Amino acid sequence: MDSMDGQTGSEQIGRRLPRPPVGGSYWGLLVRNGDFRRVYLATLISLAGDWFMMVALYDLVLSQTGSATLTSLISVCLGLPALLVTPWAGTLIDRTDRRRLMVIVDLLRAGLALLPILVVSPSLLPLAYLSVAGLSAGSGFFDPASEAAAPNLVAPEDLGRANALLGSAWGTMLMVGSALGGLVATHFGRNTAFVVNALSFLLSALLLIGIKTPFSEQAPHSESPEPLLSSLDEAFQFMRKQPQVLALLCGKGLLGLMMGLTTLLSVFAEKVFLRGSEGISMLFVARGLGALIGPFVLFGLVSSPVRRSQMIAPCMLIYALGYVVLSRSPSLELGMIPVVIGHMGGGAMWQATTFALQKAIPDVLRGRLFSFDQAILAVMYSGSAVCVGLLVDSYGARTVFLTLAILFSTLALLLGFLTRRLWNEPAPTDQT
Repeated sequence: MDSMDGQTGSEQIGRRLPRPPVGGSYWGLLVRNGDFRRVYLATLISLAGDWFMMVALYDLVLSQTGSATLTSLISVCLGLPALLVTPWAGTLIDRTDRRRLMVIVDLLRAGLALLPILVVSPSLLPLAYLSVAGLSAGSGFFDPASEAAAPNLVAPEDLGRANALLGSAWGTMLMVGSALGGLVATHFGRNTAFVVNALSFLLSALLLIGIKTPFSEQAPHSESPEPLLSSLDEAFQFMRKQPQVLALLCGKGLLGLMMGLTTLLSVFAEKVFLRGSEGISMLFVARGLGALIGPFVLFGLVSSPVRRSQMIAPCMLIYALGYVVLSRSPSLELGMIPVVIGHMGGGAMWQATTFALQKAIPDVLRGRLFSFDQAILAVMYSGSAVCVGLLVDSYGARTVFLTLAILFSTLALLLGFLTRRLWNEPAPTDQT
């Protein structure tokens, strides 16, 4: 059934009833759990539109300025706004109707996605950056709400399978959206890609509106809201007492550092391989293919949640080594191979950390801690992207990519060494 026992959200007062496990295959989960299917499809559609936009946007900035630094500012606009809204986003996610919040954010983002159409000269590029910043701020509410809600839409036995699907959705739409986005931008113009992105948010909102299952275990609070500082302190006190949660958040931070390299795949395609928007699209497709495969491979090979947590550092090492090989690749086609393999590691690492956090954090705190998780990622991602952009403009893409990829490989080994004994036992709130 698409909703639990035919109940509506208003009829489910207090703690919701647990959803019965679906079991079976990934396809079975999508077929038998209609509410999760809607969230999954909304995620696919929205991500496809995002990558339509990003391919067109990178090409827009590079074609008008030729600057790796200005291109990296897109990454800053993608990261920092999400960080700035974090203190309010996490508390709001834990205190209000998560589904309604996600629908409102989607509608606002549909309008913001159209701003780059107005950029007809380099002097108007700030409008493109404003669009990306607004979409990022929206993601600061939408993404943590989605991650916090996932355990409430599926049975605990199905959560690993649901996470693999949601984790692979990013890679699927990076691959499909980048490929189609490159074709659309080349043959129909960049503005068409921006319109497609706006429409994707509207479709996502329509899918979410039809979901009846509550996105939280408890009904939204009707009394006076808890003061912001008290709300945040509650989350930090929990985090301070949970070394596994701290380790998982640190892992996401290191992943954010490495993502600075991925943001400049466009520069590698344009300036090293000299293939323009076609090359950008092809490298993004390779990145998406790896991110698509990685979560399924990890889930298929490692069934134990504890063992998956032990794989976080090795997956990060695979990610970094992929960029070591890319930096020495003689052609775009050969360079796509290490990008696929590296992002298999990155996608698997993302799935493993998200899954472990969902199981370790109680529902009443999930919004705040997933917002904090996103904030850490945003800081590392934005700072890394700017540094990589400046270094590439000064020293060249190949040298910078090789040096930083070796550094990140060392950090992956250090992470594995420091956390080697941490996963021997599940976290206190872990459900296996």
